[in-house]
Amino acid sequence: MKKILSLIFLCVFCLNEINAEVTWELSEDGTLTISGTGDMNNYSYQSYAPWFSQRESIKKVIINNSITSIGDYAFYACSNITSITIPNSVKCIGECAFDDCTVLTSITIPNSVLSISDFAFRHCTGLTSITIPNNVTNIAESAFIYCSGIISIKVEDKNKYYDSRNNCNAIIRKSDNTLIAGCKNTIIPNEVTCISGFAFRGCIGLTSITIPNSVISIGTYAFYKCTSLTNIILSNILTNIDSNTFYNCFSLTSITIPNNVTNIGEYAFLNCI
Repeated sequence: MKKILSLIFLCVFCLNEINAEVTWELSEDGTLTISGTGDMNNYSYQSYAPWFSQRESIKKVIINNSITSIGDYAFYACSNITSITIPNSVKCIGECAFDDCTVLTSITIPNSVLSISDFAFRHCTGLTSITIPNNVTNIAESAFIYCSGIISIKVEDKNKYYDSRNNCNAIIRKSDNTLIAGCKNTIIPNEVTCISGFAFRGCIGLTSITIPNSVISIGTYAFYKCTSLTNIILSNILTNIDSNTFYNCFSLTSITIPNNVTNIGEYAFLNCI
């Protein structure tokens, strides 16, 4: 009787339905496989993915071909995942899809992906590099915040909407020359006019940065919690430093505000200098 009950439990544990077209299976070796056709469901803080209670057992994720989206919060807080396979059928990576996957060291975003949503890879502190493929048309400004281990960022050359010009180790939105994501090795190119909110948020390895004389605005929380930042040179034509921009940059000892600055937002330098 015990053996029968154990087998029933194992089947329930291993093979489950997400929706009518998509199923999931968690094997004994910790491999979570998503199979079927179409979009995964979206989840949230109020309604987690069905494997959330078993998240500590998940070591590897395989998403089979014909899945077209990775749902919001799909793998949220799956903190033991070391490997993820995303097929060339996925078009969208949802909000917080891989948030808090802290030991994930690498991920290949396929050419099929068009959109990377808010906080998609937040707190993926084990990631060391990002490559944005040619077909991506939209990247949320918060997609890679708190990815403190990243040392290399590259956008493939034929992308029409973003670039990493001059090997700058950053993601730049072409339409308005705004830098939306950087890392500790970023060198901001001269053509950049704005640094978006969240661009370097939580980049604890950043120690020094020069804002070139093309930049007129730095967005909210752009350098929030860059706790090792000791030196920053601001653009001579800078006019706006938004709220919370350098909040909790504990290691800053001095900063010179250029003559053209007309706005410094609330808490821009809180807990620094």
